[in-house]
Amino acid sequence: MRIVFMGTPEYAAASLRALIAGGHEVAAVFTQPDKPRGRGGKVQETPVKIMAKQHGLPVHQPRRIRSEGVDALREISPELCVTAAFGQILSQEILDIPVMGTVNVHASLLPKYRGSSPVQWAIINGERETGVTTMMTDAGIDTGDILLQARTDIMPGETAGELTDRLALLGANLLIQTIDALVKGNCPREKQDEDSMSYYPLLKREHGLIGWEITARDIVNLIHGVNPWPSAYSNSPWGWIKFHRAEAVDDLGAPGEILLADAREGLLIAAARGAVRVKEMQVPGGRSMAPEAFLRGHPLPAGAQWMNGEA
Repeated sequence: MRIVFMGTPEYAAASLRALIAGGHEVAAVFTQPDKPRGRGGKVQETPVKIMAKQHGLPVHQPRRIRSEGVDALREISPELCVTAAFGQILSQEILDIPVMGTVNVHASLLPKYRGSSPVQWAIINGERETGVTTMMTDAGIDTGDILLQARTDIMPGETAGELTDRLALLGANLLIQTIDALVKGNCPREKQDEDSMSYYPLLKREHGLIGWEITARDIVNLIHGVNPWPSAYSNSPWGWIKFHRAEAVDDLGAPGEILLADAREGLLIAAARGAVRVKEMQVPGGRSMAPEAFLRGHPLPAGAQWMNGEA
């Protein structure tokens, strides 16, 4: 089967790798344009582009596939398109080109968690289970018919980055199962239940701002859900601090009150209910570290009793 693959980040690269390893004919790859990243602003290729080049696959990087990629896709004439975190919305004109349609590898159990950041929002919302869905793409946003699903538990303390890595492999395996079933003509197909659907927006930097007037469990879920990006952050007696890992404990105090700041026992901050024990943190320009290491060189200023959650 002649396949065109569309994807951008590491999550998508896992599915492309599976297609190549499975001996499928990948006629071309579409991915987002290269962009400057990091402090130095160096232009970096997408993970999918890097993998495609390693295997000698043609790469297309339209800024807007709806206008710039139509002719190229028609020339390739794929039987099937596969998308995984591509980052662009496909028009009906694009969807009509592959004769067998377009299969998307979505990192949630649809119809729950439609949208561009399903892994992050599942952790932020305290879900205990998630998974991957292969679906037939239509003109809506993650609204197409469900083909196959694979479930997995969200591990205690698991970050969005760690869970995404696991779901990438789960999704890659599910994609191969889906294509095999499509070829054999026995792939299940089910319309989504709109009454059970949920949609969450693309994650932005402001979503990482901690408000201490919520429960400790909700704050910990936020910290892990926005790790590695955009990271949870809050103002403090030491300036703006990022929080990468934490745990909720039973303790009392006014929301945002520093209950403990000790180079041996760590950092504990009160929430509306319970408290947050910080396990990994980062100050501007510094590296990520345990709070005990930070506090050895940055003792708590006298009289500082709070952390301000406002930007």
